[in-house]
Amino acid sequence: MENETESNAPAAPNAQASRDIVGSLQKGLGVLEILANAPDGMTLTEVATEAGLTRAGARRLLLTLVASGYARQEERRFLLSARLLGLARTWMGGAALWRYAEPIMQRISETLGESCSAAVLEAEEVVYVARVAGRRIVSVALNVGTRLPAYCTSMGRILLSDLDASELTRFLAQAAISAKTERTMTDRTQITKAVMQAGTRGYAIVDQELELGLRSIAVPIRDKTGRITAALNVSTQSARFTCARWSRQSCLFCRRVRGKSRTFSLCNSPLSHTTEASSKGKV
Repeated sequence: MENETESNAPAAPNAQASRDIVGSLQKGLGVLEILANAPDGMTLTEVATEAGLTRAGARRLLLTLVASGYARQEERRFLLSARLLGLARTWMGGAALWRYAEPIMQRISETLGESCSAAVLEAEEVVYVARVAGRRIVSVALNVGTRLPAYCTSMGRILLSDLDASELTRFLAQAAISAKTERTMTDRTQITKAVMQAGTRGYAIVDQELELGLRSIAVPIRDKTGRITAALNVSTQSARFTCARWSRQSCLFCRRVRGKSRTFSLCNSPLSHTTEASSKGKV
């Protein structure tokens, strides 16, 4: 008989270093956790220091994350990407951080009678992270995980408004821009003006640029530092609202979101709240 006994006691730390544990994966997950606590990103040296790794080791892990799409590199800094949301899609649909936002989104949807969605920016697209369907049907099929081009969507323009001038210029220079409808804005100078206008106003309205007959309005969700981390929107069919009425409706939408800004703290998550700064523009 082997001289081994079963025990419910926690394994000793050195027992965890068995051949069944993949050390490199463990280190990679540690780097993910480190980046998760640094929304503005970290340099290679900072990651190596925080993780207790050599610069060469940290570099290999970071570049692997970038190549896999779970992180992105902006000059000397590394940041997490929204691809992680794909892994967490089921979790997010249940008891995830967006459950704290969904009751607010539900009330907005009920008040306006339209669908309400939330999205984040990933590369050239917005990725839907939460959605409450309205009473009325819209032609575009949208669900958590749906990706849409940022340049011609209301949430995309709100999210892009958080970039500085050089970042926005670089984004638009690299983006694949094409006309989705006869109303789609494709001139990069005009798109820049529309994005800047959205940032000044605190909301963005897009009229049938993604699909004919579809109008939408979006407002920002900001973190504790004032940076835009997500966007919230309401969409409708053009036959139900004229542009003028939809603009007036935006005032109700913005007030509704501002009135719930404390609840939007999302239990101190990085997606903390829609701040007063998001609504200083005239609506």
